[in-house]
Amino acid sequence: MNTDLHTYCLRLGDNGLILSHRIAEYCSKGPHLEEDLAITNVGLDLLGQAESFLKYAADIKGGGLTEDDLAFRRKEHEYLCIHLTEIPNIDYAYILARQFLMDVYHFYLYKKLVTTEDPIISGIAAKAIKEVTYHLQRSTGWVIRLGHGTDESGQRIQEAFNNIWMYTDELFETDDIEKNLEKKNLGVTSSSLKKDWEGKVKEVFISAGLSIPSITKHSLGYGKYGIHTEYLGYLLAEMQHLNLLYPDAKW
Repeated sequence: MNTDLHTYCLRLGDNGLILSHRIAEYCSKGPHLEEDLAITNVGLDLLGQAESFLKYAADIKGGGLTEDDLAFRRKEHEYLCIHLTEIPNIDYAYILARQFLMDVYHFYLYKKLVTTEDPIISGIAAKAIKEVTYHLQRSTGWVIRLGHGTDESGQRIQEAFNNIWMYTDELFETDDIEKNLEKKNLGVTSSSLKKDWEGKVKEVFISAGLSIPSITKHSLGYGKYGIHTEYLGYLLAEMQHLNLLYPDAKW
């Protein structure tokens, strides 16, 4: 088994899985109907990407493991999602700020993954890049709209960015797993995305009249290593509830 590739796929899959669940929690609560449908579709795209990566991770592991087993039957420390995806839906500004930061990250990630020599990963990325291009256009438009809206909308989107900015350093945390896969052209290092990510975020912030918060390293342990915020346990309790009650159910 290629342990590095298995872990890498878990990380990518878990990011999409947990973020999509956060978006699902917001379903029917959007500021207006069109946006409620739009953000729900974003969540469905992320769930599809998660399913693809988790299926590949399960295939690499073997032994009859499935993507559903990985999604619903792991313990908290076995999930490898980054902390930013775990942040609760405090209000629409937080949802939008979190999504924008992840959309920029996913856009540059999948642009690079398309060129990998792993046909499954490059295939997932080729489909995903079409989806995340729309995601980024949508969240960019909302950031600019809120930044130049009322005094309250500008204040609230700035406050949301200020309060979750500390989680962005994990986006670019690179370890030996990523380095080994990049050498074989099977993955990319997260640190290689930082320059493009910072450039795009700065461009949008300027257009929105927002200030880029200062960044500090907020944690000695990261979600991609199985060390999570207090929020993930509550999320998993809800997400896994039905599967744990009826583990043999067929849908």
